[in-house]
Formats: sequence, C-alpha cells, structure tokens
Amino acid sequence: MSLKRHNFYPGDIPTKPGCYIYRDIFGKVIYVGKATNLRRRMSQYFQPSREHRADPKLRSLINTIETWEFITVRNEDEALVLETHLIKEYAPHFNILMRDDKRHLMLKIDPAEKFPRLKMARLKKDDSCLYFGPFPKGGALKMTAEFLVHYLKLRTCKVAEPGLQDRKHCLAGAIRDCCRPCEGKVTEEEYQARIDKLIAILNGDIKEVRDVLKLKMKEVAEKQQFEKAALYRDVSANIESLYARKIRTFENAELPDSAPGPASVADLQKALKLKDLPNTIECFDISNISGTLAVASLVHFTNGAPDKAKYRRFRIRTVTGSNDFAMMKEAVSRHFTNLLEKKLPLPDLLMVDGGKGQISSAIEALIEVKCPPLPLIGLAERNEEIYVPGRSTPYVLPRSSRALKLLQAVRDEAHRFAITYHRNLRLDAIRNSILDEIPGIGEARKTAILKEFGSVRSLRRAPSPKAIADRVPGIGIEFATIIFDYLKKHQPDGKVNPL
Repeated sequence: MSLKRHNFYPGDIPTKPGCYIYRDIFGKVIYVGKATNLRRRMSQYFQPSREHRADPKLRSLINTIETWEFITVRNEDEALVLETHLIKEYAPHFNILMRDDKRHLMLKIDPAEKFPRLKMARLKKDDSCLYFGPFPKGGALKMTAEFLVHYLKLRTCKVAEPGLQDRKHCLAGAIRDCCRPCEGKVTEEEYQARIDKLIAILNGDIKEVRDVLKLKMKEVAEKQQFEKAALYRDVSANIESLYARKIRTFENAELPDSAPGPASVADLQKALKLKDLPNTIECFDISNISGTLAVASLVHFTNGAPDKAKYRRFRIRTVTGSNDFAMMKEAVSRHFTNLLEKKLPLPDLLMVDGGKGQISSAIEALIEVKCPPLPLIGLAERNEEIYVPGRSTPYVLPRSSRALKLLQAVRDEAHRFAITYHRNLRLDAIRNSILDEIPGIGEARKTAILKEFGSVRSLRRAPSPKAIADRVPGIGIEFATIIFDYLKKHQPDGKVNPL
C-alpha cells in the first residue's frame, strides 16, 4: 500500500505493531519507523501543530513526506528487526539525521581461546569468532547471558589465559560460579562440552534451560524465597522473548523503486530564474566525525533522476581537523580539474549541501581551476533556504514546491552516498582493529603494517612470516611469526548464527 500524504486517514491504519515507510515526491524512502500501534504513531506526524511546533529536523521530515505505506508484523520484536533491515537496505536520510548509529547487541564466543568465554558485541569483526544475534532487547539479553554463564559455570575473567595472580583473586571461583578450568578442575574436553551446550542454547535449543528454570522457580517458591522466584521468572520470560518466537521472513520488505519527476526540472529553472534548464545537476556533500576519515560525495542527476554511473567519492587528502569549508574546496577542485582536463561536459547546475560558507569554498575552487562560469547554489538544511552567489537573501520556496522537492532529493542522495562511504571506511577501520588484539603490537607497528599492506585482509594474504618481516620496517621474523600465527588462528568465517 502506498498512499498520498493528503489522503491520510487514521481509520485506514491498523492498530497492530509494524513498520511505516515515508517517501518523498520522487518515491525515494526518506524515513523508516517502527510502532507497537501503527495508527497512533503515524497519526502523530500528520497533526497540524506538528508542522509548526516540532524541532527543525522533524519539521523538515514532515514537509518532505509525499507518500506513506506500512508493513504489519506480529509483535514488537519483529518490528524492531524489520526496522533495522529496512534502514540498512535503504539508508533513509532522516533516519541518519534523527538517530544515532547504535546497533543491536550480539553474543560472541572466540573458539580460538583455550577456555572460551561468552562476550557482548555490537559489531562483527573480521575474525574466527562465533556471533549470535542481533538481539532486539539488550536488557533481556544481558540478564539471559548472566544466567547461562552461571548455569554452565563458565569463565567470566577478562584475560584469555589467567595467571597465578588472576586465579588468587578469582571471585567467581571462590563462590563456585566457575568450574575453574584454569586450575585443572575440569579438562579442556569437559569445558568444551559446556561451550558446545552453550552454542546449542544460543542457536535456539532452549528446552532444557526452560525446564530447569521452571523447576528452580518452583523450588524457591516453596521455600518462600520469592525474590529468587521472581528472578527465575524474569530470566525465563527473557529467554522466551529472545528465542521462542522465531523472526519471520518479511516478504513485503522490498519496496518498489520510484519514478523521477522531469517536470520538477522546469519548475526549478523558473523558481531560480536560470537561463537554461538544469537537466544535469551535481551536488557535493561532506561527511566526517571531528575531522576523522573525512570524505566527500558527488551525485549526478539527469532530467530529475539519479545517474549513479556518474557518482564520485573522495577521500579528503589535504585538510586536517574539522574544516568542512576547506574539505568542500578540495573536493570541488579535484572534480572540476578532472572534468576540464578530460574536456568532459560541465553540469547545468552545481549544488553544495550548506549555505554561504560552502558556496564561497566552491567558488574559490572553481576560480583556481579556471572553470567557466556556471550556476551554483547551496541548500541550507535547517530552513531549506537556497543561497545563490551575488544575492543577499536566499530563496525560500513553498514546502510543496516540486522544485524544492527536487533539490531536497539531490541533497539527500548526496548525503546518503557520503554517509555510506564514511560508514564503510569506519567498518574497514573496525576490521583492521583486530591488530589491536595481538599482544605487543603497539600503535607504531600497527600503523607501519597498515601503511604497507593497506588492510588486514591484504595482510592475511601474506604467504609466510618472512613475507611480513621483509615488507614492514621494524618488524623482525619473530614478531612477524606472532602476527602470522594469530591471524591464521583467527580466520574470518563470515558466518553469523541467526535466531
């Protein structure tokens, strides 16, 4: 179902849990949300007072919504998982603006450890660990994990192989919450049998645990130990919520692609008083976190529609620190230098995400590379003001204007493309962080390795320790052997055990 915003009637929406999807005038997904009651939640967006009293980001979202649709599910857990699936697939602009990048918790076991432990994780690294999840309910997961560790008497100490001092101060061993494999109380085979049992439970085989919890709850209740009984009841309910209801496959999760609006191009020419039709529009956006992993994106629209073959992305090379203006200047300079050198067509309209500062930076870059004059604008996100060089006041178009909708679509696509590239670089950095887990690696050695090999993935392809030592200055054959053996022991398996 996909209905126009002005055709929104609360009675058309069920009171069931699910996800709702908002699109702009071009049919592009701009926001995905979840709700335990779709009718109540979606109605909040279309209250007249919202357009005036909401914060600027929410007002911008409301004014950009053109059509809406929803997908019903059976419960809140399914709504959470479906929302995550849709956000990852479509990377809606307003989800990025209005939410943090927090991910659902997973459980992690490293089989390469002599006596593996159960750990929490939010990101799957490029290693040989087993990952279970993600789980929508973090609180329930933590309580369940604590119970399972206690139930199976697994290690909880943070060191991989405890020494004498660690064993002396082991509280879990003293109160018999741990089977103490490091002291030889159980053999490696016996401890591994406990881990195998844990893995089976995490994969959904919860019948034994469920029965044990019911029995313990009955025993302590008969002794009038009601606090313990309540604890067992809560753990049992959490395990049921995490495992008993399998998450279904969402057949309706794929949303249809949208058709562009060529008429908006003509509207834009008229609104901005452009000499020629802006049949080709290019837009730059910058993405960085306090100047780190700074990137720029360039998107290209032809006749009001994305032309992804002409998208470009840039790693910022010359700017240190958080200076978006200098970053914008570098990206514009590099792109137009390339266009001019190769005698490629210039865009009919150049656009930057931002206001006067970003426009000034773009102008400086165009002058320096001796680019012929071309129309240039900036779209300032807070009030959707359109800045034009030489004009003292910005254009402010009606929210319903197709020209503004086109500019918003171009800007949002540039932002999405920049965010996606930046996120991928962050994920690469996370994958490379496996080097931090190698004893004695140090920041200098890590930097030298990544400078020479580029990534852990490339480092893994080294045929021998000697090949590492020969390429990386300051690393001898002995330490190269430690690196080689560690990475060989922690090979990426690429598997996530779903619920």
